[in-house]
Amino acid sequence: MTRITFRRLDGILLLDKPTGMSSNAALQLARRLFRAEKGGHTGSLDPLATGLLPLCFGEATKIAGLLLGSAKAYDADVVLGRTTDTDDSDGSVLLERPVPTISREQLDAALAPLKGHIRQRAPIYSALKQGGEPLYLKARRGETIEAPERDVVVHAIEVLDQQPTRLSLRVTCGSGTYIRSLARDLGETLGCGAHIAGLRRLWVDPFRDAPMVTLEALYALAEQGDEAAMERLLLPLADGLAHYPQVQLDAEQAPRFCVGQRLRDPAWPPGTVAVYGPDARIQGLGQVDETGLLAPQRRFNL
Repeated sequence: MTRITFRRLDGILLLDKPTGMSSNAALQLARRLFRAEKGGHTGSLDPLATGLLPLCFGEATKIAGLLLGSAKAYDADVVLGRTTDTDDSDGSVLLERPVPTISREQLDAALAPLKGHIRQRAPIYSALKQGGEPLYLKARRGETIEAPERDVVVHAIEVLDQQPTRLSLRVTCGSGTYIRSLARDLGETLGCGAHIAGLRRLWVDPFRDAPMVTLEALYALAEQGDEAAMERLLLPLADGLAHYPQVQLDAEQAPRFCVGQRLRDPAWPPGTVAVYGPDARIQGLGQVDETGLLAPQRRFNL
């Protein structure tokens, strides 16, 4: 077996994760294909799910947590009449119930409480940790689990298609929202139960329009030995911070920021900012207070 020589590599890959693969497995495959020393993903997609999984390499791993908290959008295929232990079609069926005739008005009424700022109970088969261990490991051992509730934000739920026993929904939501839980709760409101049969993540802020890359495309380039073409698929770290206000430092200020000194300019916008040097290269992240005082938060070694 050929030993991989890993290398320093910085950037963001917008992977189109295939179904049947965990997010970590997809990350490790991509990392080996790129021979990247360091990598991380920005929030797990269920093995059943496909779609956008931003992968961060090198210095870009420093912003993975910020991307994890970004808004996201999904297309969900929901099957009515059947409840499973995982809240999706990968699980075992717990209960089957007849599906009543559901008008569009009834469906809209059932969806209404699932929008906005809501309390949501996570699936018992999830990566949330309890006592330092993911819930899905406890569930696999057959332990009794009280899945936690938490506050999430669901910006919108659009009905794309409605069939007697199947729904197609588009969900735009904030960080930490489980689409499986939305389907489960919708099914209970309708009185027939429901689970997710298909799920695709469409975008994650700030990557709403950028094209995704498949593992098949990466394999093809890797087999050709075309690392230059592979690297062109990476987005610069700065693209992951495009939705933050920018602060531009001059030649005197930039070195001071890089060693952790605070700087002040009343014209700088308050809040979290992306900090750039005089060469237009991103230097790091900072926090500006109401007086224009910039405190360094994170430094990028690019």
